[in-house]
Amino acid sequence: MSPAPASLTHWGAFRARIESGDIAEITPLEGDTDPSPLLGNLPGSVRHRSRVAGPAVRRGWLDNGPGPTDRRGADEFVAVSWDELTELLATELRRVIDTHGNEAIYGGSYGWASAGRFHHAQSQVHRFLKLLGGYTSSRHSYSLGATGVIMPRVVGTHDDLFKRSTNWNVIAAHTDLLVCFGGVGLKNTGVNHGGTTAHPARDALARFRDRGGQIVSFSPLRDDVEGNCQWLAPVPGTDVAIMLALAYVLATEDLADRAFLQTYCTGYDRFERYLLGTDDGEPKSPEWATDICRLPAQTLRELARQMAAGRTIVTVSWSLQRVRHGEQAPWMGLTLAAMLGQIGLPGGGFGHGYGSMNEPGLSPITCRLPVFPQGANPVTTFIPVAAVSDMLLHPGESYDFNGQTLRFPDIRCVYWAGGNPFHHHQNLPRLRRALARVDTVVVHDPYWTAMAHHADIVVPSTTAFERDDFSGSRNDPLLVAMPALTAPYAESRNDYETFAALAYRLGFGETFTEGRTDREWLSAMYEKWSAELDLIVPTFDEFWAAGQIRLPVEDGLTLLADYRADPQAHRLTTPSGRIEIFSADIDGFGYADCAGHPRWYEPTEWLGGDRAQRFPLHLVANQPKTRLHGQLDGGATSQNSKVQGREPIRMHPVDASARGLIDGDLVRVFNDRGSCLAGLVLDEGLRTEVVQLSTGAWYDPEDPADPDAMCVHGNPNVLTDDIGTSSLARGCTGAHVLVEVEKFSAPAPPIRAHEPPPFATR
Repeated sequence: MSPAPASLTHWGAFRARIESGDIAEITPLEGDTDPSPLLGNLPGSVRHRSRVAGPAVRRGWLDNGPGPTDRRGADEFVAVSWDELTELLATELRRVIDTHGNEAIYGGSYGWASAGRFHHAQSQVHRFLKLLGGYTSSRHSYSLGATGVIMPRVVGTHDDLFKRSTNWNVIAAHTDLLVCFGGVGLKNTGVNHGGTTAHPARDALARFRDRGGQIVSFSPLRDDVEGNCQWLAPVPGTDVAIMLALAYVLATEDLADRAFLQTYCTGYDRFERYLLGTDDGEPKSPEWATDICRLPAQTLRELARQMAAGRTIVTVSWSLQRVRHGEQAPWMGLTLAAMLGQIGLPGGGFGHGYGSMNEPGLSPITCRLPVFPQGANPVTTFIPVAAVSDMLLHPGESYDFNGQTLRFPDIRCVYWAGGNPFHHHQNLPRLRRALARVDTVVVHDPYWTAMAHHADIVVPSTTAFERDDFSGSRNDPLLVAMPALTAPYAESRNDYETFAALAYRLGFGETFTEGRTDREWLSAMYEKWSAELDLIVPTFDEFWAAGQIRLPVEDGLTLLADYRADPQAHRLTTPSGRIEIFSADIDGFGYADCAGHPRWYEPTEWLGGDRAQRFPLHLVANQPKTRLHGQLDGGATSQNSKVQGREPIRMHPVDASARGLIDGDLVRVFNDRGSCLAGLVLDEGLRTEVVQLSTGAWYDPEDPADPDAMCVHGNPNVLTDDIGTSSLARGCTGAHVLVEVEKFSAPAPPIRAHEPPPFATR
């Protein structure tokens, strides 16, 4: 018997056994030495009770027409036919455009959605909206909002920090010391956009340790580095102060590579005046940092000397830039690495995102991937992606962003496909009030997520397992065919069919489809791609029959090695052509919250501030071990981690004892923004005064009609502050928040997170 066809997800490739129209069993693709446990969420996902069975319209919108309302999230839905949904949606889009212009449509649609190259929800909705006349778009990502703005100004790129990062094999062979700010979370290396077929990080770190390599992990969580390491647990949010203290030792003990700083960097002299306290009278010494981070000054001094004595990589996780002033951590990490003078040398230098996703450290392919053409957006209005609530609540107001003064548009229609902002966005009570302001919310989704519950028009999309596609990623050698594994659930359709029907109804169907079926698009994309390559690949039919093809990769990379070898021939795309430790451009913006060089800013949510007197526990809202963001939260791997059906919250036994709590308790986590329930797990692998509650539990308000209602399932974004990183990037700040925790003694409310909403008889 021939093996089952392979398919691809963001967290790995697999083969599936199908029973009764659903995935019954999965087997990781052969050759993956460390397959992700997230594959365990797939069985049962196609026919899960949370699937959207057919087109649905919120009853109040259907009865009363479009307009602002506080009933989103609490109203009943009405089942409609596909023809009626197409007519209602086309009519509403035309009304919004004719009355308010295309700028009034927000098509951010942020989210991971499918790994497929064609049936990728954002690509589909953006092509449709662009051909409709355009839409207000979003820039950057929740994952890397600060990095996406600061690093191009400092080093000329941010993509190459991941795509062309120092390879794991180089680290295993040449690095002596990994100094990891935010750890190297192997749980996060399970996933990659576009899909991933191999997970080499665990094996590489084992080889690194076997050769004698050492790891120093700065994190409040012990398991941010698995296995042997020197674990230093500072006050969360103080990493920049620690980096400054290490830099101070390098500068004052003649350990800094001043020749490298002079040749490859600009502005170090300006930064050093701040570092030494020349102007402000406050040297950023280890003793200064000790009062902030609560780590011994001598430990920091000894580490700085060790870093200078061997081949060292300074790594900064993505999580460190998802806080207020998040631009500073990657900027200061790069500055610290520059002072060591090892950037561009095998096994030395800087890394950003090792352990944040399965891309840094992997070899990039040497060709591009097939693409579904989206075209240009006729509307130039955009927002930073994490400013959704600000935009909806403050139309017409001006704001600063990356040296510009911009204006929030007046959005009347939010069009979301393939994402769930109730996972990504901060301060969910505020987001609910923001969504109540618009005329119409449209959501395409296979599942009744919280965003679907808050929609007016819900379009039932297929999952990746119910349609033909193919995919690959820029740091994975396999392009993988993804044949449909089963028939579409109930009345669900793929988004291409939905948008094609809408486009024909609105008069541009032939332009949108180019006369092709979805299967014909796959062939056309592949053949166009293969015709432009400098290598020979199989025909589309041969590729589809084989199931995969291997693409060439560039192995053995060291970040910025070409720049180090010839800084003139490989000038960076910064204004100076060099690494900008001091940026005259940023300095010229005059932002009070982002100066012209990296520096320490006191966090708004940290244990050293006055707010900690009211909320004395620092909650780390990190990525979960059991799912990708909120995807497939109803799957077995995710559900098996729950405590009393709620998302687990980890706490040190000392802090639990002070509150009269024991392992397994149902607890209320709260601050002045909101509250949620969680199941308590005691763990000595946390710093005291720190608790950890992963993101991704589907938002489940006890009272769906009350924006301030407690989430009974454990979504930490009811607690987080909806404020940008700074005036420069306005990135997401959802990683850290101060809270208090108490035992929940009332009867446990039911969990309805994965249930469809109530439906009304028409």
